[in-house]
Amino acid sequence: MLIAGCGDVGTQLGVRLSTQGAQVFGLRRTINQLPACIHGIAADMTDPATLGTLPACDWLFYTAAAKSRDPDVYRRIYVDGLKHVLDALPAPPRHLFLTSSSGVYAQSEHEWVDEQSVTEPDSESGRILLASEQLALNSGIPATVVRFSGIYGPGRDHLQRLVMSGIAAPHEPLHYSNRIHSADCAGVLEHLLQLALQGQTLKPLYLASDDAPTPIHEVMEWLATELGVEIHERQPVRRGGSKRCSSRRLRASGYRFHYPDFRSGYTELLRKA
Repeated sequence: MLIAGCGDVGTQLGVRLSTQGAQVFGLRRTINQLPACIHGIAADMTDPATLGTLPACDWLFYTAAAKSRDPDVYRRIYVDGLKHVLDALPAPPRHLFLTSSSGVYAQSEHEWVDEQSVTEPDSESGRILLASEQLALNSGIPATVVRFSGIYGPGRDHLQRLVMSGIAAPHEPLHYSNRIHSADCAGVLEHLLQLALQGQTLKPLYLASDDAPTPIHEVMEWLATELGVEIHERQPVRRGGSKRCSSRRLRASGYRFHYPDFRSGYTELLRKA
């Protein structure tokens, strides 16, 4: 297994796979934080000159995450980086898994969206993500794209910090939020790999989000109650449109969310804080 862009989600995935006996390589700029069970490859996916020693792999996971929403950064990470890695591999993998985002949807009237929904992103970052998806799906390698909604989990505490400062989203205009715990992100990728290993044919696209799209003000007010904080300011805190993500296809494949709603995920996070 080669996990290119082996950050939070990639590392969790790598640990899971290594415990099952897989040989896992993790590619990232700095490898000192990778656990010993993942063989680190220190390289920059945006610089082809650093990718000369990639191993042949059966399964490629491209789980890169841009640190900035700047379009140039997005393009280098999600399009150029993917192309560089594919070009540098000594042989094509059996399957490519690419992580993308629900940011490719621009729906804003609280509609349900799924894999068949129109994708007409109104942001440059969303258009770049779509280009990355098309690059993967047209690469000539069997490929599966997984669109994650808003990822939360350990180390991803932006919402809690806002609430701790007394800020919550307004009730109007209503804005649905969608989320998935980082552990479920790794779980989804592991699940799809297991299906492939069992000889099942994967769909080219899966939308991965927990089972409970919720207005963002409700999430923040619940957090405030759990944290014992009084809300004294209302300000919009979400980007993009208001939609509700459906993971029906993923659930039909047999996946069951470890954290099926925000309460189950945040309760554990707050207990460990």
